[in-house]
Amino acid sequence: MPAGAMPRRRVNSAPAGRIALLHALAHIELNAIDLAWDMVSRFAAPWLPRAFIDDWVRVGDEEAAHFTMLAARLRDLGVAYGDLPAHDGLWESARATAHDLAARLAIVPLVLEARGLDVTPAMAAKLRAAGDFASADILDIVYREEIGHVAIGRRWFAFVCATRGTEPAAAWQSLVARHFKGRLKRPFNIAGRHAAGLPESWYEPIAGFELAGKGVISP
Repeated sequence: MPAGAMPRRRVNSAPAGRIALLHALAHIELNAIDLAWDMVSRFAAPWLPRAFIDDWVRVGDEEAAHFTMLAARLRDLGVAYGDLPAHDGLWESARATAHDLAARLAIVPLVLEARGLDVTPAMAAKLRAAGDFASADILDIVYREEIGHVAIGRRWFAFVCATRGTEPAAAWQSLVARHFKGRLKRPFNIAGRHAAGLPESWYEPIAGFELAGKGVISP
């Protein structure tokens, strides 16, 4: 379904909202597997070190583990992945950045996965408040490993910027303004973003603005 048409969900002691949340997260993780391998197959080139491939293979492996845990938890709750609708927002971003490695790194790990760092701890807390400790424990694992994924994106974005002679913060802001549809939403998980190597000076200047098509934004 279009992202805007997805039904809203409420996490509480009733199973329906928790199932919808876990299903949405499983869908994200399944897309993340494909995105990690697309990073390798689409962008690997002789000028990139072997470590580039190794890092994204690691990301794909960990995303697969996340999906497997979430799919198993859905089965515990009596449903399966695919039983509910999902949206293709991640692949819209993948298509929009298929032409350029810097754009892909700027949007997928450094916007979309960074957003996961902002919202996952609160989701885990809601699940615990609803008594669903098993699901919350899975989200804790996802959160810890996603910090590493954002850090990998940050490292390779800096590498690409160095090869092009561009300053990373300004380049990231320009690419986000050009290719990301929507807003960078507050509140930000400053501690999680710092752990992944994302300083506030990158995203605070453009937070809250509609971005797609706005062109270059100065830091």
